[in-house]
Amino acid sequence: MTGRKRLLYHQEKSGPVIEELEEWLKDQIENNKVEENSSPGEAINYMLNHWDKLTGFLRIEKAPLDNNILERCLKRFILSRKNSYFYRTEYGAKVGGVFMSIIEKCHLEDVNPFRYITTLQTYSNHARGDPDKWLPWNYQETVARLGASSTLSEKVG
Repeated sequence: MTGRKRLLYHQEKSGPVIEELEEWLKDQIENNKVEENSSPGEAINYMLNHWDKLTGFLRIEKAPLDNNILERCLKRFILSRKNSYFYRTEYGAKVGGVFMSIIEKCHLEDVNPFRYITTLQTYSNHARGDPDKWLPWNYQETVARLGASSTLSEKVG
C-alpha cells in the first residue's frame, strides 16, 4: 500500500476502535472504576496523556504502528552496557565499543557479523589499503572481485 492508502485504511478500520478505546479509558478514570494511583490507573493515565502520539498513525502518512526495530536496536546497546562492567581497562572498553558498533551495523545491513569480521581478518592487507571497499554493505562484492586471483598468502599478507 502507498502511505496514503495505508492512512485511509487505518482511519477506516482502526479509527472507530481507537475512538471507542479512548471513551472507555476516560470512563474508567472519570467514573472511578479504577483508582488513579493504582497500576491500571497509572497505565490508563499514561495512555491518555500520550494519546496524540499513540494515535499518530491515524493522522500521519507512513507513521509506523510500533517501534520494534528501535527497541531491538536499543536492546543490544543495553546488553553491551551491562557487559561493559567487566572490561579491565579503558582501552578494552574502547575496543568493545568499536566491535559493538561494527556488529550493530552488520545487523542493520543484514550481514552476518562473525563472517564479516573474520573476512576482514583474512583480507586485512587489502582492507587496510582500501577500507571503503570493505564496509559491511559492500565487502562481499570486493571479495568476489578478488576471487580466485588471490592466493591465501596474498590474503593474509
